[in-house]
Amino acid sequence: MKLEIDNILINDIRLSDETKIEKGVLYVNPAELRAQLLEDPHIRDVAIDIARPGESVRIIPVKDVIEPRVKIEGPGGVFPGMVSKVTTVGSGITRVLKGAAVVTAGRVAGFQEGIIDMAGVGAAYTPFSQTCNLVLDFSPAEGLSAHEYERSLRMAGLKAAAALGEAGKDAEPDEVVVYESLDLMEGAKQFPDLPRVGYVLMLQSQGLLHDTYVYGVDMKQSLTTLLHPTEAMDGAIVSGNCVSACDKNTTYHHQNNPVIQDLFEAHGKTLNFAAMILTNENVYLADKERSSDWAAKLAEYLALDGLIITQEGFGNPDTDLVMNCRKIEATGIPTVLITNEYAGRDGTSQSLADADPAADAVISAGNANQLVTLPKMDKIIGSQAYVDRLAGGFADNVLADGSIVVELQAVTGSTNELGFGCLSAR
Repeated sequence: MKLEIDNILINDIRLSDETKIEKGVLYVNPAELRAQLLEDPHIRDVAIDIARPGESVRIIPVKDVIEPRVKIEGPGGVFPGMVSKVTTVGSGITRVLKGAAVVTAGRVAGFQEGIIDMAGVGAAYTPFSQTCNLVLDFSPAEGLSAHEYERSLRMAGLKAAAALGEAGKDAEPDEVVVYESLDLMEGAKQFPDLPRVGYVLMLQSQGLLHDTYVYGVDMKQSLTTLLHPTEAMDGAIVSGNCVSACDKNTTYHHQNNPVIQDLFEAHGKTLNFAAMILTNENVYLADKERSSDWAAKLAEYLALDGLIITQEGFGNPDTDLVMNCRKIEATGIPTVLITNEYAGRDGTSQSLADADPAADAVISAGNANQLVTLPKMDKIIGSQAYVDRLAGGFADNVLADGSIVVELQAVTGSTNELGFGCLSAR
């Protein structure tokens, strides 16, 4: 599959009477967008705001972050199975509003979501302090279940990103990047002397609002399978998670998976990026055994020489991570794991809930229990009233000067287990 990504560099977002792009500025018609989003009867209201890099703004609580895109050429459309009809994506031309993001906010599942600070200490811990964010702060209709509201909020964010992406149809891209993955036989012939390296992407799928969707299907309903890397880059995977913000893979993370991008960068130079395996993180032991068995079986069947494995979440998913590692290593294929740590606030606790001697090559994305003091912001988008109820928050964590103390797990993307960030640990 060959995918061309056309990046239109966005350096500002402004509200206007017309949605368009001019000289790097994304102009958004808020009335038009609001009317589209309120077609869902589950959404009572939505406030539209903008948060720019360097502004004294806090967005809380954050549900998802999505990059606006539009399909210019080739099969399928954006977010297949969700916004567009189910068609295999990953080829053709996709135009990206690079530097812009749609951020969904609003009460979800007891506020177990995250914080994005656009300035100050907290800005250094989240990549979304560097994007121009169109923030959608939703209010649900009365009487909705958590699952009903999560679905409406998820779909609203995807629809908004698709609507904004349409503004890029007639704009000239500032840069063009091409990615290509050949079929297995051709790929093996192309670089016979390079090691065949694969990637196991573990997706959160524990249920109870811990879900990820592939072509519109909840991943917990799927067996471990194969995916072209360019399919992931082209919107086939979207987040439906309400989990700790630090290591949650938002939809933006899936659209811009740095492991995939780095493997493509090394492809044909130091390695042959041969395959991508998609697996889940279910709750029951039998499901974990089945999924990890299949991951090891596929890795061996593909005759890989090495694998990178990334997980999402912590605790229960640590067992899936270690199972995948142990079983794949038993086939003779070495693995490298990317994860974060929950090592206690002093860094001395056991980092993972599971371990095995086979896991001897691990990259850390930082300690999610580390405390950080976030200064008072001049503007709050959303509500800070329940900051003590965030994962990583605690009672009396708002100080007299208006600053708040939280663990890093409350900051969106701070210890992302794809390595999409700046933290590590030794």
